[in-house]
Amino acid sequence: MRILSVIAAVVLAAAPAAGADLPRSSPEEQGVSSPAVLEFVQAADKNIDSLHSFMLVRHGRVVAEGWWSPYAAQTRHQLYSLSKSFTSTAVGLAVAEGKLSVDDELVKLFPEDAPKDPGNNLKAMRVSDLLRMNTGHQTEPPRKPDEPWTKTFLAHPVPFKPGSHFLYNTSATYMQSAAVQKATGQTVLDYLRPRLFEPLGIENPTWEASPQGITTGGYGLSVRTEDIAKFGQLYLQKGKWNGKQLVPEAWVAAATARQTSNGSNPKSDWDQGYGYQFWRCQNGAYRGDGAFGQYCVVLPEQDAVIAITAGVRDLQAVLNLVWDKLLPGMNGSQLPPNDEARAKLVSTLKGLSLKTPPGTGRPAAVQGKKFTFPANDRKLESVALEEGKDGDTTLVIKADGTERRIACGRGSWAKGKAAWGRLAEQPAAACGAWTADDTFTAKVCFVETPFVVTLRLAFAGDEVRVEPEMNVGFGPTKDAPLIGKKE
Repeated sequence: MRILSVIAAVVLAAAPAAGADLPRSSPEEQGVSSPAVLEFVQAADKNIDSLHSFMLVRHGRVVAEGWWSPYAAQTRHQLYSLSKSFTSTAVGLAVAEGKLSVDDELVKLFPEDAPKDPGNNLKAMRVSDLLRMNTGHQTEPPRKPDEPWTKTFLAHPVPFKPGSHFLYNTSATYMQSAAVQKATGQTVLDYLRPRLFEPLGIENPTWEASPQGITTGGYGLSVRTEDIAKFGQLYLQKGKWNGKQLVPEAWVAAATARQTSNGSNPKSDWDQGYGYQFWRCQNGAYRGDGAFGQYCVVLPEQDAVIAITAGVRDLQAVLNLVWDKLLPGMNGSQLPPNDEARAKLVSTLKGLSLKTPPGTGRPAAVQGKKFTFPANDRKLESVALEEGKDGDTTLVIKADGTERRIACGRGSWAKGKAAWGRLAEQPAAACGAWTADDTFTAKVCFVETPFVVTLRLAFAGDEVRVEPEMNVGFGPTKDAPLIGKKE
């Protein structure tokens, strides 16, 4: 099986230089039990489908890290709503520079987009309400492709007094981004480059923008797993990095405090309160998090940070594993060396991989034969399978007039590029096998995203039945089957 290597933990006594990666250490030297970390990794690998990466930082040093192949240490990963915590940081910096205030009223910040007769609730809405997700909306304002998003936001009904009603609201984060851009003349991405990204050594971050050229704010940022960990470490250090105060300590305290209540379930990490685009957690922790399992968990009481990227449906299950497995393994003092357990942990971390389809079926006699489809909403025109000399199979797909060849490793992940449905052509890795008699199953992992597409091709006579399924999604993850005929 081809696997992605993981940097083994090493001891580095010096603090990281500006732009450098975090120093490494063994778990026990930082008071962390290697068996506890191993239990976490094994439980995640067995019971959660699936984590993509994991990094544990204790006392400022990385003590464990792993990537599930085909994900890799140097590959950026979409953060979804974890982007919000970076956006609120930009707001805090603009406030510190005197360019913005949390008490600024939105209708005065955007007079050109405000309704002619704004209601009292809209007139009362301030930047602080955006930060706390307390805008007074009952439903989230849409983001229309044919209208400025700021104008759509300000036109949306505000039935509640701002500050009195919590509603998780991605459009509110976009308005924070728009406010920063208006106040500074720079997009949030460009504004944060010299102030946050470059000092932390976060190289080449990418961030989506609205049709109006404003950083989306509430989603769209892509960085590496270690970059997530650095961001968490910066907040754990109260905004200080290498002796320099990058983010005001007062802002860090306010952003990560409970600014509003949002529920009462003591076992839910979505009911512990909300700060300025940070969630409060159980066990005195706080976090930034994004759809499908993108986490930056900061544990001040343990002096620890946990960064995770994933493609999961049950978000609470991941945090429960952190509380149940990792938290008990963090001790107040250095532990005796445990070379055997540490070696097993390192070996396990190096061997992580997303599950590949088992080759237990009998291949159909379809090599090189093309199957075509009638017109359909997915614009799939044809599929074919080609067997390679090395035993790998190439899936040949023609969709919307473009033919793409996807090499599928047998029991391993073959790197390349792919596209499917709304997922544009981008870096991907694929694997495939005959999983049942006359059924070929391919998995295509879009390695800079949480998404994995599974394609089941069931052959019967002159027909093929194609059944696509996404691992996660904001709507239905299974598409209706398509039937193709052999040419």
